Amino acid sequence: MTVSTTKTSANSATSPDSPDSPQEAGWPDRARRALGLKADVRNLSLLGVLAVLIAVGGFTRPAEFLATSNLQLVLTQASVIGVVTVGMTFVITSGGIDLSVGAIVALASVWATTLATQEYGFAGILFTAVVVGLACGLVNGLLIAYGGMVPFIATLAMLASARGLALQITDGRTQIVTVQSVLDLGLPDAHLLGIPPLVLVFAAVTLAGWLILGRTTFGRRTVAVGGNAEAARLAGIDVRRQRLYLYLLSGLCCGIAAFLLIVLSGSGQNTNGNLYELDAIAAAIIGGTLLSGGRGTIVGSVLGVLVFTTITNIFALNNLQSDVQQIAKGAIIVAAVLVQRRTARTDGT
Repeated sequence: MTVSTTKTSANSATSPDSPDSPQEAGWPDRARRALGLKADVRNLSLLGVLAVLIAVGGFTRPAEFLATSNLQLVLTQASVIGVVTVGMTFVITSGGIDLSVGAIVALASVWATTLATQEYGFAGILFTAVVVGLACGLVNGLLIAYGGMVPFIATLAMLASARGLALQITDGRTQIVTVQSVLDLGLPDAHLLGIPPLVLVFAAVTLAGWLILGRTTFGRRTVAVGGNAEAARLAGIDVRRQRLYLYLLSGLCCGIAAFLLIVLSGSGQNTNGNLYELDAIAAAIIGGTLLSGGRGTIVGSVLGVLVFTTITNIFALNNLQSDVQQIAKGAIIVAAVLVQRRTARTDGT
């Protein structure tokens, strides 16, 4: 009888991307519809914010902002941090945090652009970036899941170590990419079906993340671990293994993002990915993912990325100082957290 009660508790946390989860946990259809409605309201609110920003950009700099090339630039710039944010969303949904994503992107980008790696061409650069990301994610996962370290401390240590190693590899110098097939993907006129290749990769990662979090057992286990780890364990979920997989997933996303950044910049630098961890966390939070875990939404996180990227683009076109931009981002984050707290009180959670 105790196990049955625990299973219900473990599955009570849900993902807005997963409308079937409440039903599987024995919730009434009315509660399931209410949850989906709240998720839609959050996403519609973000779409409203995005529409306002587009209107502001179109009003202040109509010729520059509304140009097709600029809109493609916004999407391309959103692709790198967007891929990182997808992985971060999974980690935060499980109740964890990953402060090392920016440093992992930097390390993967410089390791993949050394002269020795570039000798293996396109495949060598891509393979190295992904493997380095996975290796860092594996270390994080082992320390947190099996070493018993707090995610904040473990990923903070990885942040320092990865940044230091990236600096050691480059000796503070920029590593220029000479592989033409990689550089071709980053050209302004590089398109596939009229869409930049980086945007297509971002879309594929987003779709995969949405399906995994909202439509698979892995996603439901992630939400359950974030909602109540002990209840999830008693319900039969291997919590430690699940957390290991999640940090591996985060590392994989960092590796992919590192390759996209190499394509975009045509180089590898130890300063790559600076403050990516803060941008990814902020985008996930304003998108509706609970920082305490138990609820996550890939769609909301991606909309959060687009909001921040659009703000950056508008400020750049209007030659506004970066400090004002950071203040605007901070205000949006605070507002999103306050809305989350109000929603939590309304739900009685």
